[in-house]
Amino acid sequence: MLVDRYGRVIRHLRISVTNRCNLRCIYCHREGELSSGDEMSVDEIAGICRAFYDLGVEKVKITGGEPLIRKDIVEIVQEMPPFKEISIVTNGTLLSKLAYDLKDAGLNRVNVSLDTLNERRYKLVTGRNMLKRVIEGIYSACDAGLFPIKLNMVVLKGINEDEIEDLLEFSSKFNIERINVILQLIEVVNMPDYYVDLSEIESKFGKIAERVIIRGLHNRKQYVFGNKAVEFVRPFHGEFCMRCTRIRVTSDGKVKPCLLRNDNLVDLRGLSYDEMVEAIRKAVALREPFFKNS
Repeated sequence: MLVDRYGRVIRHLRISVTNRCNLRCIYCHREGELSSGDEMSVDEIAGICRAFYDLGVEKVKITGGEPLIRKDIVEIVQEMPPFKEISIVTNGTLLSKLAYDLKDAGLNRVNVSLDTLNERRYKLVTGRNMLKRVIEGIYSACDAGLFPIKLNMVVLKGINEDEIEDLLEFSSKFNIERINVILQLIEVVNMPDYYVDLSEIESKFGKIAERVIIRGLHNRKQYVFGNKAVEFVRPFHGEFCMRCTRIRVTSDGKVKPCLLRNDNLVDLRGLSYDEMVEAIRKAVALREPFFKNS
């Protein structure tokens, strides 16, 4: 088991498999990577994941860049150790062609970025006319059973804050007998011109919710009413940090103890299994909440 100095048990791994992406979203933080060297091979990714799994990590999320850009992404999923959950966060533009193969390889679920249902706005946010591909990818993921699917909507002032109800309605069409698709509303960070405080919106949903699910990770709340579910990601505050059970690995094989820091990375490449385990323990010992007070 991996436990840091603040008593936080590390249960979740986010591992970036590429720094490349086919979109240029205006809010992208590149998983906190300032730059990246060579991408890890399938064997390197599998070896790192095995070490984390053996140390008690329960879930892995494969990220990028855009992870589906990698032509060996199905093999990467196949080579994962038996985590309780293997998921991918994707922009969805390549998902329709890969959903079934990823499911067969062992993928459990996906997060898909979907900030708008308007093609003009989609191009404004991402720089590309690929909204139809994303929608097709969501339908394919549903057909493949990659549930629950989370639709990640970054709420942007002056762009899409008026589309929350539309995205919620879109997500609900997949929730006939159970909640298969959840709308996840995300506060944008470090972009004051686009910032929308989600407090009032969350309060509104809290009043009509039939059920409230409090997730252990960051104490997030998910509000369920009828065939709709909405979750809020309001990051970077004391409670968010103090409840963090996640650790990251960059696309070039470095453990990143905190999303908001780049001065305490620990390189795992070229290490034997035993050396890797010790390096991971060292990285966990370096962890501390970026924000210590609410």
